[in-house]
Amino acid sequence: MASRYLLFIALLNFMKAGSTQNLTTSAPGLQNISVVPKGCGHDIKAMYFVLCDLNAAYGIIIEAVAALGIVSTFVLILIFLALAPSVIRDERKGCLAINALFLVGVFGLFALVFSFLIAPTAVVCVCRRFLFGVLFAMCFSCLVAHSVRLNYLVFQNRGPGGCLIFFLALGLFMVEAVINIEWLLITNVRHNLLSPSQPDSPCNITNQDFVTALVYVMFLILASLFIPCPVFFGHYLQWKRHGKYIALTAFSSLVIWITWIVVYIYGVEKLGYMKNWDDFILAVALLVNGWVFVLFYIIPELVEMTKTGYHYEEDNLNIMKRFSESPPVIMVENKAFSMDNPDVNEEINNKKPQGLPISPYSNYNGIYPTLPLYPSEMETVNHIHLPRVSMEPWRYHL
Repeated sequence: MASRYLLFIALLNFMKAGSTQNLTTSAPGLQNISVVPKGCGHDIKAMYFVLCDLNAAYGIIIEAVAALGIVSTFVLILIFLALAPSVIRDERKGCLAINALFLVGVFGLFALVFSFLIAPTAVVCVCRRFLFGVLFAMCFSCLVAHSVRLNYLVFQNRGPGGCLIFFLALGLFMVEAVINIEWLLITNVRHNLLSPSQPDSPCNITNQDFVTALVYVMFLILASLFIPCPVFFGHYLQWKRHGKYIALTAFSSLVIWITWIVVYIYGVEKLGYMKNWDDFILAVALLVNGWVFVLFYIIPELVEMTKTGYHYEEDNLNIMKRFSESPPVIMVENKAFSMDNPDVNEEINNKKPQGLPISPYSNYNGIYPTLPLYPSEMETVNHIHLPRVSMEPWRYHL
């Protein structure tokens, strides 16, 4: 309760500071602006000049690409909702919740680009610091949860339920949210409470501190890259394709993050650019990584939702099902080795001496008489006499 109270007080202070402070002193790139830039109207505030300044075309280009990403993501969300009922009968339904959460995260990334184009104020800097890591954590948490589920599906064609995977992604995502909240409380709220006469702005942070707060997101990137590796050795090809999409997305994101972190920490000072280029670097990182998510993961996943081969009845590796559906085997008796030969039996019977007493054991065939006999399947052999064990030695010539 104390942390919530402190956070509430901090937000009120930031809103008050953002409404009363001078924009020309809070924005290094917009100091002493007395002339409206070319392309901007007179009724536009100075903090939005980057969005319409034709002399600084990079702002307009980034704005246009980000707007295209927002529209594209919204269209993909509609397509996703239209295709969702077609996969509720197979295992793909378990990924619907995390893919929906992933789409929301990508939509937020494209929208957050605009906060790095406008002039920084107290409220804008709070949104930047909090949402940058949280939105990326939301996306990569969905990739990690999907990878965990694929490790079951690719070997068993059965996996954890959709609710369990959704709560796993939500738990991983909430860790970054708690980290960012604690970071804001420690760096700003505590300082303002201890020194009310010298309030500290949330924009006054170093680049190293900003990157340090994203260590957990880097951990999620590595996890989404290595967890899908066992998927490539599975049996079910349809699930292996999903693992390829996740691995490609995670690898591309890792390259992007290494690039922008190096440039953000070392490149700006080495190349001699001004401080306001930091916002441009972060905006480009959001934009490029957002399009990587769209092209390498969202669109392939939507294409997989239109394919067949995921139904339970098409499981060709289910051995029990294969035997149950196999046609009955008809056993045909091989007559080539049958011992039933009427001509031989008749000839043997004719050679028997006539008029002699018949022994009660003359027809003994070696089968215990209490066993059930099936004459139709086994014929007795009458002309072979097996020796019998006897305790009377005078019956044998020793």
